[in-house]
Amino acid sequence: MPADSTADIPWLEAALPGLVRRFGAEESCAAAGPACTGRDLPGNRAVAEVLDTLVDLVFPDCHSREPGRSSRSPAALRERLVHASLALDGMIARTLAFQCRNEPCRHSGDCTAFARKVVAEFIDRLADTRAVLAEDIQAGYEGDPAARSTMEVAICYPGAYAIAVHRIAHILHVLGVPILPRMMSEHAHSRTGIDIHPGASIGSGFFIDHGTGVVIGETCVIGRRVKLYQGVTLGALSFAKDADGNLVKGVKRHPDVEDNVVVYAGATILGGDTRIGHDSVIGGNVWLTHSVPPYSKVYNRQPEPRISSSLVWEGPMI
Repeated sequence: MPADSTADIPWLEAALPGLVRRFGAEESCAAAGPACTGRDLPGNRAVAEVLDTLVDLVFPDCHSREPGRSSRSPAALRERLVHASLALDGMIARTLAFQCRNEPCRHSGDCTAFARKVVAEFIDRLADTRAVLAEDIQAGYEGDPAARSTMEVAICYPGAYAIAVHRIAHILHVLGVPILPRMMSEHAHSRTGIDIHPGASIGSGFFIDHGTGVVIGETCVIGRRVKLYQGVTLGALSFAKDADGNLVKGVKRHPDVEDNVVVYAGATILGGDTRIGHDSVIGGNVWLTHSVPPYSKVYNRQPEPRISSSLVWEGPMI
């Protein structure tokens, strides 16, 4: 019997025509916005696949699907560049067309031509991004005594992967590509637990140690040689609303972090007017909603744990 036979499931056989109509209805996604269908945008799996190719390009020999085959050979690089360029060309054109169906077109009505220009500019910028990522990896190696090599950081550290994906997505975001950069950042988020909005601007030598639970908001500006530990939030303090009660978008909501800052685990820094001065240290679990000057050290008052005594067990040791 075929695997998809419904002979032994009478209720499904009877219900299938109606279910097919219901699941195929256009309004299945209409609540999220107008004219949204599965054919309008690239799928998450396709985005993850092209992202794998792009990460291969910026981290040669670190994330290749074919162990033993050098990602640096001209043939391998050419293959990856062609695959990534063709895939991105189609994906970007589709996301631009989707955007133009929902708001005034920004590309003189020719999304396909604009997509090709974006891909060319993106690939050119991506080549320069490799030098920035090299500084990120070096910062990870120098900043973690457990790291035995830069290769270990590049291959094993979730922070390194999340930063690489962010730098890729950020280029597309700056070039005006809608939706696709966010899909990339959410792929990295699901894989690493690190949530970096593609709009955030991050300087070189950036390192996230451990990483799980880190959140970096859209309008954050982070300087060079900044180090974050797990659970750090660089978020918004409040959300302004217009006269109709709708959230105001496109305003500065997230903090700025200057050069050479270390933010320890669990710290929360909020607000678009908040600036952390260079060479500062923000201690673990600090809640901060105002700016601090350069060379600051911000810590919570040392807690005073109470330890209660317990009866000593005099029975046999197990």
